[in-house]
Amino acid sequence: MPAQKTVLSFGLVAIPVALHPAVRENDVGFRQLHKEDQRRIRYKKVCEGCGKEVKQSDIVKGYEFEKDRHVVVTDEELEAIKTEKEKAIQILHFVEPGEIGAVSCARAWHALPEPGGEKAFELLRRALIDEDKFAIGKTVLGTKETLMAVLPHGEGLVVQSLYFADEIKDPPKAYAPPKVAPQEIAMARKLVQTMDTPFDPADYHDEYQSRLKLLLESKITGEAFAVPVKSGQVNVADLMEAFKQSIAQAKPGVKKPAAKKPAKK
Repeated sequence: MPAQKTVLSFGLVAIPVALHPAVRENDVGFRQLHKEDQRRIRYKKVCEGCGKEVKQSDIVKGYEFEKDRHVVVTDEELEAIKTEKEKAIQILHFVEPGEIGAVSCARAWHALPEPGGEKAFELLRRALIDEDKFAIGKTVLGTKETLMAVLPHGEGLVVQSLYFADEIKDPPKAYAPPKVAPQEIAMARKLVQTMDTPFDPADYHDEYQSRLKLLLESKITGEAFAVPVKSGQVNVADLMEAFKQSIAQAKPGVKKPAAKKPAKK
């Protein structure tokens, strides 16, 4: 997928950047097949008016303003109504990293400077690091205004699209916290401390997908597939005993150094 060219608008500073997708899908894909002869199931786009199959090139965008009545809008018209600010990522203000909600992030891109924007890009990146801040901005993606976060990552920046507050659902029901004893809290904290280790994404991989690929390979080659033995969880009736056994089984963690926040000037 080609990079998406845009501009980071930072006060009166315009930083040309290219956005590259920051994640990729590694999941194994499956096709739907007819059970009888294992041939592919295909879907046709058919006009409900004339009944003819329609090519992609003959499909346009329509907005239904009354029952079965539409107005057609072209991509050129949608692009034409964008202002220059909406074509860029306009940084509005800066926030503490912890102010972004746990379910706010939707998509992510690596942002790299385009020719001529390297110095301004680096100044923004260094300022975000030194001040321990994320930038919050807005842009229009497709036909939707989107809230964005800009944050330093390695030697570059990452741009994340965020959900607006009215797009985030409340929990389906209220949670009533039960009473817990001080010794129970102390035991839970002990388990957290025992399992406290630095986070490195390279330490993790999709084990299920690895086994799925082995299963598919065995089906292709006709070899037997060894089904993994299910260990299951030991059922410990007493909660405190479960914590004690968990602490005993956990490897002592490597304590992470406390992050030093730069002094304000």
